[in-house]
Amino acid sequence: MIIKDRKSQPVVFAVSDSIGETAELVIRAAMVQFNSDKVDIRKVPYVTDNEYVEDIIEEAKNTANCVIVCTIILPEVRQHLLSLAEQNQIPIVDLMGPMMDTFSKIIEVKPHLQPGLVHRIDEDYFKKIEAIEFAVQYDDGKDPRGLSRADVVLIGVSRTSKTPLAMFLAHKRLKVANLRLVPEVAPPDELFHLPPKTIIGLTISPEKLFDIRQERLKALGLSTEATYAQLGRIMEEIEYADMIMEKIGCPKIDVSNKAVEEIATSILEIIRKGEV
Repeated sequence: MIIKDRKSQPVVFAVSDSIGETAELVIRAAMVQFNSDKVDIRKVPYVTDNEYVEDIIEEAKNTANCVIVCTIILPEVRQHLLSLAEQNQIPIVDLMGPMMDTFSKIIEVKPHLQPGLVHRIDEDYFKKIEAIEFAVQYDDGKDPRGLSRADVVLIGVSRTSKTPLAMFLAHKRLKVANLRLVPEVAPPDELFHLPPKTIIGLTISPEKLFDIRQERLKALGLSTEATYAQLGRIMEEIEYADMIMEKIGCPKIDVSNKAVEEIATSILEIIRKGEV
């Protein structure tokens, strides 16, 4: 048996049934209070069985001046580690056990007991942020290169809710690009090289679009006599957009009297059916 040298550099085993990030963060937070970074932190991730626990204890027994800090969710594995550490007089700090036990007394829901669950939640969060940033970057055809990278491409005339839809769908972790169709501006070639089922055409009745554009101009303090809000111009744009959608052969959704949430639900239904 090795006699532990109290003057040797402390060794902290960060033991976890996931990646060990939480244990390491807590260890470093504690060491800051001692104005010291002279600690050898040894991460031991994915400890999910008793055999692995026994290997860790053997290593700790032969390591001078050490402590184990664990964030193990699995009850049987955690208890085995705690028992062996006590039997071998190895200092151990159980970060998750007491917290899980306390929460179990005040929350009327059983814990999932799934290692790494927090990281799956984090991954989901970052996917959502990535999708939101994508929607902003490739809004209104700013960069045609985004069309081929999108999960869904929304096309339609101005004021057919393309941008709010892109943002709504981004919260569902879909990367959405949108493109405004205007008779005077030919769509980028990239649009015609995409699989038609990845494109959603947004259509609208001329009368509804007339009302929307009139209100838009009023809100901006502009004259409602502008060509943008004239029925003839609106008809021209809609006919052009319909021609492009027919050429592509993409699914179409009439957004005339629908809320963004309702339109998004229709898009998600199309995706679930495998049509996109």
